[in-house]
Amino acid sequence: MHWKSPVVVILLIALSVIPALSQSDTPYALLIRGGRILDGTGNPWRYADIGVRGGKIVALGRLGNAAATRTIDATGLTVTPGFIDVHSHSGPGLAGDLNHAQPLLVQGITTTCVNPDGGGPIDIASQRAGYERRGTGVNVAMYVPHGSIRQKLMGMSDRDPTGAELVQMVDLVRAGMKAGGIGLSSGLYYAPGSYSKTEEVIVMAKAAAQAGGVYESHLRDEGDYSTGLVESVQEVIRIAEEAGLPGIVAHMKALGKASWGLSYAATMRIDAARARGIEVYADQYPYDASGTGIGGALVPRWAQVGGDSALKARLHGTERDRLAAEIRTNIERRGGAASLVVSRYRPDPSIEGKSLANLAAAVGKPADEVVMSLLERGDAALVSFNMNEQDIHHIMHETYTMTCTDGDLVPMAVGKPHPRAYGAFPRKLRVYVREHRVIDWPFAIRSMASLPATVFGMKGRGILESQAWADILIFDPEKVRDTATYTEPHQLAEGMLYVLVNGELVIDNGRFTNRLPGRIVVPERN
Repeated sequence: MHWKSPVVVILLIALSVIPALSQSDTPYALLIRGGRILDGTGNPWRYADIGVRGGKIVALGRLGNAAATRTIDATGLTVTPGFIDVHSHSGPGLAGDLNHAQPLLVQGITTTCVNPDGGGPIDIASQRAGYERRGTGVNVAMYVPHGSIRQKLMGMSDRDPTGAELVQMVDLVRAGMKAGGIGLSSGLYYAPGSYSKTEEVIVMAKAAAQAGGVYESHLRDEGDYSTGLVESVQEVIRIAEEAGLPGIVAHMKALGKASWGLSYAATMRIDAARARGIEVYADQYPYDASGTGIGGALVPRWAQVGGDSALKARLHGTERDRLAAEIRTNIERRGGAASLVVSRYRPDPSIEGKSLANLAAAVGKPADEVVMSLLERGDAALVSFNMNEQDIHHIMHETYTMTCTDGDLVPMAVGKPHPRAYGAFPRKLRVYVREHRVIDWPFAIRSMASLPATVFGMKGRGILESQAWADILIFDPEKVRDTATYTEPHQLAEGMLYVLVNGELVIDNGRFTNRLPGRIVVPERN
């Protein structure tokens, strides 16, 4: 038998090699050749090919003569991970006829986080089922909203929850996290979240922490309304520390001239917290104007106790003069009536795009009277010009700052929304990377990709590496740009030639494919 041993050995070696050869010879579903790879981590670019199969990246490197069903020549182009929008109000649009998410895809956004600022559906399981049933053009991650939970159980009351109510609130957070939530969001600036004490939020955040979630907060005050910017950042730090989870300062800014420059003090608080082991981050949209409603921007929170009917009663009652005075103060706090532009008003769309100063002049009344008149018929959305570039640059420079839109997903003919919904990500690349060189390409892509993926525990997202999900962008870095403006906001961004979501082309050579390959993204921290 010894004379057969070499033959047997050779046969065994050959048999062991055949599966490996078959695997390497299997054509890729898609092969991206010759692009400049920015892998999302902050590393400098390098040349590499990418092989995609089964929705994932299965090979990355010099792939030689590899075969593929479809090959894209990326010579002269940049290839990056898909972007993650960590703070988006696109949830309702994605649940309806805008589920193809075209305004997001042209920005390079392949994953979006919905239900921010403490708002959105409480029933995360039903929300998830709806997205999965209809399909979405982007991946979706869902916050569990503190404000919605509080309002469901306590209405618009300005009081602490009872013990039984707090138990119910915690149970709803746990249910939301079990259904796939990525963490707890709060809007402590808005009613009814503003009626919550820090201790209430900590208890609810602990429930999110137990499921591996984060805590995201629209600060109690981004300017000088109440506690001030710096102390409001400190509140996020405290909640993150005591609840034992990552904390995120949402759409970080210094709002209003009285607060300009305080971004430095606020980031010092975050730096100090991180130095002692508290995991705190921020996100930002790259504009000098914010967007919210008249109620949120100008109406004091005491006037909103009891809800809309109570507010309308106060507009005609003994508290009207007090209310008018505080509205006047808030108008000045945000830069004056000329700095506040109505972006959406359903009862009368003809006033959209006009400032409060324009409206006041047209009727010959003070701006506070115009505001109260508008409130009679319903809330109005505003674009508020209240930030300066120095603060924007400073916040953007921080290694813990992610990128967001904070934008709605609305039909093209509706209102004059803040242009961030259509252009936040390409604007950051055009204005702050390419034109002004505030940050460089690797830093910017990291803020949009691997950093948020790491913060939220989105394994296999936000990075180009083997076995990662094939959320991939291919573009000419000199041509990516936002086209949406404050006067003409319904303008799609330009420059994304190819966009893949989970390995499927949703933009193919600049054209939408109308595919719906998005998935629900849940935290994976183990």
